[in-house]
Amino acid sequence: MAPLPDSDIERVLVVTAHPDDVDFGAAGTIAGWTAAGIDVSYCVVTYGDAGGFDPAVPRSEIPSIREAEQRAAAAIVGVEDVTFLGHPDGRVEVTQDLRRDISREIRRVRPQRVLTQSPVRNYQRIGASHPDHLHTGEAALCAVYPDARNPYAHPELLLNEGLEDWKVAEVWLMGGLERDHYVEVTDTFDKKVSALREHKSQTEHMDDLEGMLRMWLTLGAEAAGLPEGRLAEGFQIVHTA
Repeated sequence: MAPLPDSDIERVLVVTAHPDDVDFGAAGTIAGWTAAGIDVSYCVVTYGDAGGFDPAVPRSEIPSIREAEQRAAAAIVGVEDVTFLGHPDGRVEVTQDLRRDISREIRRVRPQRVLTQSPVRNYQRIGASHPDHLHTGEAALCAVYPDARNPYAHPELLLNEGLEDWKVAEVWLMGGLERDHYVEVTDTFDKKVSALREHKSQTEHMDDLEGMLRMWLTLGAEAAGLPEGRLAEGFQIVHTA
């Protein structure tokens, strides 16, 4: 399904479960959007406090480390507005509280486009379907429809915070199998790699991060029918009208 033209998009909200999810899934695309003048905001559901590979790092320090890494990575692709919701890593569920928290960000940012994780399990690449990813995607879709657009849903957002209802025009899903739109990211690949290198607690142990990313994005470019040597990120487009 074809997305809305980027020329019709002023603001994008990205909703992910963990720090680094957006950079693995869509950093090249986001770098292109910000370069074109689109304002992009991040909403990260957890601090990634169950992540990290270095046993010498105290677990109590992981949330602040991962927050700093995500903010640094965001800056590389032109994103300054980063919000963390603070839900527990590894225990994300589709609750009314999470739907309200994401609705709050939708009403605050007022995006025409939301990019989030697919709520459908990908059996070909199980790592993309961490339960937190699936539940975050489902909660984000619930927030897009019906919550954020319904003035009577989560009424405290209007009564206590002055946040009026907002209708998101389309959702881009990443990490799923049903990809129907590809964005060429050959020219922004270096920024994607640099953004992921900022997530030192997650990627520093990887022997060939760039090679792995290039392999994934080459497969995306092949699926999109792009010439040899091109790179692409893939998404499923959902129109909400």
